[in-house]
Amino acid sequence: MLTAAFRAAGYPHTYTPIDINAPDVLTRAVRFIRDGLHDGANVTAPYKRSVLSLVDEIDPVATRTGAANVLAMTEKGRLCAYNTDVAALQAEIAEATSARARVAILGAGGAAAAAILACKNLGFALVGVTTRSWSDTESTFDAESAKLVRGLGGIATVWPSGERVVPGSKFSVAMRLQWAELAQQADVVIQATSAGMMDGPNGENVADLVPFEKMPKSTIALDLIYRPAVTPFLAKASASGLRAISGLGMLVRQAEASYRIWMNEEPPAGAMRRAADVVVASSAVNESLE
Repeated sequence: MLTAAFRAAGYPHTYTPIDINAPDVLTRAVRFIRDGLHDGANVTAPYKRSVLSLVDEIDPVATRTGAANVLAMTEKGRLCAYNTDVAALQAEIAEATSARARVAILGAGGAAAAAILACKNLGFALVGVTTRSWSDTESTFDAESAKLVRGLGGIATVWPSGERVVPGSKFSVAMRLQWAELAQQADVVIQATSAGMMDGPNGENVADLVPFEKMPKSTIALDLIYRPAVTPFLAKASASGLRAISGLGMLVRQAEASYRIWMNEEPPAGAMRRAADVVVASSAVNESLE
């Protein structure tokens, strides 16, 4: 996407992936920006949180979510971390629906934090969040991720698995029902885990937790994953008659925001979306041939 945008704008810049397979590699990659070898970078999971300790400044949105996805030098020569995921997802949701009552979110990492803040910025009244590591009431209350969720205005609830709840944890049962009931009445349900991602964890189990068949047909099902184009979450949502949206639109929007930060100008209109659509279409063909 970014290479296409650079070419459309007449720039010779390149956009290159760097495999960060150890903490010292992350530190070295960040140093490349300080040293002027790279003009900037995007940061992906699982380093969106840890990279914050390697910069000089953190923009307010990255501070609130505790996660950054863009690095760039400021005019004063300081390395700053930005979060463009929130604004990108906020725009994606606003375009998809005008409803502002309830949101149900699966996941509690950096992507989920962006989703919470985006929904709160849009004025959603209730944002319910759950994640696999919140297996009981105690972990849901004490976990740092749960504290972050509450700090952003979300409601942390126990993971709604079908497993037996530990004896005496009636509150856990109530919280499991709370997320399930919220999901059944949600205007938007967001899949913000890595489940279903290409070469990632299987997405069937997570998709099975969502009561799609009991949701209003007006509910929007949004998976922040963009490859593959159709995840188990999106497939099950579509099969139940819901509008299913992949994370590709959000990806394009945050890439356009990255361009603005690095180049201090608007990206060529539509260049990134066209490039992304070509890659996704090519991937879909390859998947069908395998």
